[in-house]
Amino acid sequence: MTFDFAYMMEILPDLLGYLPITLYLTLASMTIDVIIGGLFSVVLVNKVPVLTQIIQVIMSFFRGTPPIVQLLLIYFGLPQILPIATGMSAETASILTFSLNTAAYLAEVFRAALVSVDEGQVEAAMTVGLTYGQTLRGIVLPQAVRNAIPGTGNTFVGLLKNSSLAFTIGVVELLAQGKLFASNSLRFFEAYFAVALIYWALTILYSLLQNWYEKRLAVPYTR
Repeated sequence: MTFDFAYMMEILPDLLGYLPITLYLTLASMTIDVIIGGLFSVVLVNKVPVLTQIIQVIMSFFRGTPPIVQLLLIYFGLPQILPIATGMSAETASILTFSLNTAAYLAEVFRAALVSVDEGQVEAAMTVGLTYGQTLRGIVLPQAVRNAIPGTGNTFVGLLKNSSLAFTIGVVELLAQGKLFASNSLRFFEAYFAVALIYWALTILYSLLQNWYEKRLAVPYTR
């Protein structure tokens, strides 16, 4: 069977129509997991009793189990033990799953970035009268953010690709629509290749934005 390039180009516009839901899942999860990952990293760095052990268990679970299993557990299993989760939409379950999964990785990225800042700088800032909050905002965070960008970027690319798992619980996003086209036309290679091209383009675009941001952050450190 020959590759039908015309068919692939024909379905591309229709596939792009489902791009907003993929971006919605990704960006919403990205926003939430940055907050969760940041909170986790602060607790880990400061070694808060009890909370540190609880967070380590949560991170171990979400890093040590497949995302698709987590998605099924949260969508189908969570309502059985938490009545408030009854009626939770597939989109909400997807965002919750992807947020927790990615936060488990981001917490370690953020923790490593925070501890990478020389403690001598913190001690010097405190010596001249700066408060802990001022030291954190003015000295630690600017350097930690710069150090965390590469690892954070890789994690976000993984999040973008993991968003395709949402189709397993009925979310009609990019991959789900591609699967529908493939089943209807039996042009599996063309349909899935079109989906792959869109994900590839999104990854390239994000990488370019990340490189631009890294260079912008590096300006004060460039002689």
